[in-house]
Amino acid sequence: MREQEIAESVQRALDEDLKGDSGVQCDITAQLIAQNKQAKAVVITRDDAVFCGQAWTIEVFKQLGNDVKITWHVKDGDFVPANSPLFTLQGSARSMLTGERTALNFIQTLSAISTQVKAYMDLIATTQCKLLDTRKTLPGLRNASKYAVLCGGGHNHRIGLFDAYLIKENHILACGGIKEAINMANTHHPELWVEVEVETLDELRQALDAGAQRIMLDNFTIEMMQQAVSLNKAHSNVADLEVSGNVSKKTILAFAQTGVDYISVGALTKHIQAVDLSMRFVDNDE
Repeated sequence: MREQEIAESVQRALDEDLKGDSGVQCDITAQLIAQNKQAKAVVITRDDAVFCGQAWTIEVFKQLGNDVKITWHVKDGDFVPANSPLFTLQGSARSMLTGERTALNFIQTLSAISTQVKAYMDLIATTQCKLLDTRKTLPGLRNASKYAVLCGGGHNHRIGLFDAYLIKENHILACGGIKEAINMANTHHPELWVEVEVETLDELRQALDAGAQRIMLDNFTIEMMQQAVSLNKAHSNVADLEVSGNVSKKTILAFAQTGVDYISVGALTKHIQAVDLSMRFVDNDE
């Protein structure tokens, strides 16, 4: 993640609370507290979680005046049992309360993704199959979500529409066929890898014949996946095979055991439940 991108996303989030003013003066409730009041607070997780969001938290308090010190008890990618402390804050009580929700919003969302990824990864740990994310992310948090996937032990698919080809059904129809679409892709950007989505074994053969580097098996049955793996191994152009569609925690192991290389799961970034977090002021002597 680029520091500038993190700073920009934090700024937008703070603007939502502070009416576009990066100072704490727009937090009218925090104004009830004396300006020089110092405090200490601990943030804990109420859920088992894989933590993610350290850089965003640091940036929140940096933008609010850098008058809050953060002591970390975890780092991104750490598994944290429920009721464990994540970090301690010490400094301006006003800044602490103003930044609380923004910081926790980032952590609860990114940690939810990392936690979800780990749950899926644990299910296929006995296989060589790699778990991929998708572009089904919250608007404005694409790269943050992709980073959270890595923290959970998963792998990133393409970042956007610019860094790799994913030729799907409508692209194929508009281009006039699988071979035609792949040929055009190789002509336009030969330096980028080309993936093609197929819905039948015949389309798989066409994609292999046309030189696709990765082939997405869309909504294939387990039997079709097994046949696809065999066809691919026997072909002169061996491609990476990726499974997509109907993937759940109940089905993913059986899919992975067919011998496919990748499984992509939109649920990693869109079917998540925020991690339950809590911030409490404590005695400065604790």
